[in-house]
Amino acid sequence: MAISRIQHEGLRQRLMSAEAAAALIAPGAHVGMSGFTGAGYPKAVPQALAARIAAAHAQGQDFRIGLWTGASTAPELDGALAKVNAVELRMPYQSDPTGRARINAGEMEYTDIHLSHVAQYVWFGFFGKLDVAVVEVAGILPDGRLIPSTSVGNNKTWLDQADKIILEVNSRMPEGLAGMHDIYYGTALPPERLPIPMTRADQRIGEPYLRCDPAKVIAVVETAQGDRNSKFAEPDAVSAAIAGHLIEFLQHEVKRGRLSPRLLPLQSGVGNIANAVLAGLNAGPFEQLQAYTEVLQDGMLDMLSSGKLSHASATALSLSPEAWERFERDMAFYRERIVLRPQEISNHPELIRRLGLIAMNAMIECDLYGNVNSTHVMGSSIMNGIGGSGDFARNAYLSIFMTPSTAKGGKISCLVPMASHVDHTEHDVQIIVTEQGLADLRGLSPKERAALLIERCAHPDYRDALRDYFERARRGAPGQHTPHLLGEALSWHTRYLRQGDMRAAT
Repeated sequence: MAISRIQHEGLRQRLMSAEAAAALIAPGAHVGMSGFTGAGYPKAVPQALAARIAAAHAQGQDFRIGLWTGASTAPELDGALAKVNAVELRMPYQSDPTGRARINAGEMEYTDIHLSHVAQYVWFGFFGKLDVAVVEVAGILPDGRLIPSTSVGNNKTWLDQADKIILEVNSRMPEGLAGMHDIYYGTALPPERLPIPMTRADQRIGEPYLRCDPAKVIAVVETAQGDRNSKFAEPDAVSAAIAGHLIEFLQHEVKRGRLSPRLLPLQSGVGNIANAVLAGLNAGPFEQLQAYTEVLQDGMLDMLSSGKLSHASATALSLSPEAWERFERDMAFYRERIVLRPQEISNHPELIRRLGLIAMNAMIECDLYGNVNSTHVMGSSIMNGIGGSGDFARNAYLSIFMTPSTAKGGKISCLVPMASHVDHTEHDVQIIVTEQGLADLRGLSPKERAALLIERCAHPDYRDALRDYFERARRGAPGQHTPHLLGEALSWHTRYLRQGDMRAAT
């Protein structure tokens, strides 16, 4: 690595191997690591720590840590630590298959919380002391300030709150990232809080670098490794249909005068459906759009390149290898149009409501009355976590949830009589979209929502069964505001667990 990436003379003296740095993390420590959706996570220290913990376990020693991040990371971090059963408690969001399996087997504790809450809860002391921060950066300035990497996440809080800091300085991260970030240091604890001075999605209110007390830095590790980003699948017929319904709805809102032709700032969840929607918007009639979101994916990069999107605010970049090459090649162009913020700002309810976002997120299932499950499979097994979807859904101008109408080859209906777990109540859900159609639930009573969801969003294979349940509930439920037959409301889930198919045997 070029020595110019570490310009602080004192911190150069703390250069060491990943193994030596990992040896400074004690058993039982609360460790805050950088990383948000596969971007900006430390690459070397977690793997060295996993090897150290595996060796300790082999000698019969009890060695586990509490792992706090911004959101999901990658196999070099979550996967490596989960494989050796190194994590006692994980929060606030994860997506690693091994980690998920340990959580669902009861071998790892998991705290699933709104991403906007993490930083303030740590400041409040709700989770105890943060012992060590392990943060990837693109460089260290002469005064000790840090050039952030491809995600900001909770790094500001980790650096402020941790007793000790380990820095991974990654020379694979482009030096052109400098200046793309906006780190706001104006937050305070109640009752000293003041309004956040932001009224536009493209506005900068902070500093381009992270502050860091050099006296707290106990190790600096050199790395030269890119983020583990994956290629997104091309939009299939289902995701393209979902995108088509949504764009048609937005056009209708413009015609009704409820949206301008420039819409409102866009928030988009992560995944193939989200990218299909962004591809549809890129080809659609709307111009000079803006984004205020968590993660900037390929679809938004395409929209910036085409000019459809004028600016994008996020907390992380999550790009396919092909998109990353384009991003790196045209860094100067994107640096003028992208701003990366701490997740306590990207997901802040005050800003989401003030800016009036159009929030588009994925779900696992929805019930007849608009309650959405975005985290659990069959009621008790975690998938990934709520992430930021709740931050956006409750506070957005438009709260939209999307999913294919069926899963597992048609064996699961994503519209069910009663959701097996609820993350977003009917009060926070306005629009449901599947490839079958779009249901606008605004202003409708529960029974009106149910009728519309069945006709617009249910797969034909399940529509008659949903009608039958709803009609019998309207005749036999003890209360008729939100009629349910409690003895069979979750019978579709139990049938799937018993026979592998929600559909009744014929």
